Amino acid sequence: MKAILVPFEESDVVDSVLGTACLAAQRFGSYIEGVYVQPALPAIASADGFGVVTPAFVEKYEQEDRARIGQAEQYFNDFMNSHGVASGEPTGAGDSPTAVWQNVGPSDDYVGHRGRLFDLVVVGRPVHGATTPTMHTLEAALFETGRPILIAPPTAPKSLGETIAIAWNGSTETARTIAFAMPFLKQAKKVIVVTIEDAMVPGPTGAEVATHLSRNGIETSAVESAAGKRSLGEAMLDESVKQGADLVVKGAYTNSRLRQMIFGGATSHILAYTEVPVLMAH
Repeated sequence: MKAILVPFEESDVVDSVLGTACLAAQRFGSYIEGVYVQPALPAIASADGFGVVTPAFVEKYEQEDRARIGQAEQYFNDFMNSHGVASGEPTGAGDSPTAVWQNVGPSDDYVGHRGRLFDLVVVGRPVHGATTPTMHTLEAALFETGRPILIAPPTAPKSLGETIAIAWNGSTETARTIAFAMPFLKQAKKVIVVTIEDAMVPGPTGAEVATHLSRNGIETSAVESAAGKRSLGEAMLDESVKQGADLVVKGAYTNSRLRQMIFGGATSHILAYTEVPVLMAH
């Protein structure tokens, strides 16, 4: 986890996103790269009152956008400095985190493409009723980078990865996420594999996952619980919080995105309601 990409979106949760990235960087001595996520022009094109995008309107928008990017860069740099993360490129594989603002004016595909060069992408949890953080950014990071994402909750966490709950459901997606999470798992003080009875797909049991991790030198326990009247995602979060987790490891979309959009699912619930950081991969 030596390289972390942080798509910067202007939102009420930006401090949590940056704070979560700092916690990860301080744990691994990582390089953080911040990049501004531009609002889509069509979303504001009606601002001229007629729905017409004129050259004058575009020029005004671009000027305002440059100002927003400059403000975002200043905010990012000030935040990193106040949290002990030095500005500048890393000079070697040391233990001190560093941060750089990448002032590129990214396209819609930038996060998905650029993220392939990083070990981790930190994004904000979309908040109901707010326009940012966007699901577009989260899904670009999740599906286009081939890398794990770390989802920051609305409120900045105080710790990250001291106690890790693995929300195990037997799936390929969660097995892959566990592999990505190994740097966190190896440093954790406590690791628990949490299974919910009705959430399992054909695959190894939670106890077998705990044994596998123990063979890798990670002391791990396993707990099992029934969902009861709770949804599967709610039960996974509840049981993880009950274990004192400050990081949840969960594979994303064992069922298809379309199915989860229509019928709901554990991933959709976690993306909507988690109050602790979640490491996900697909």
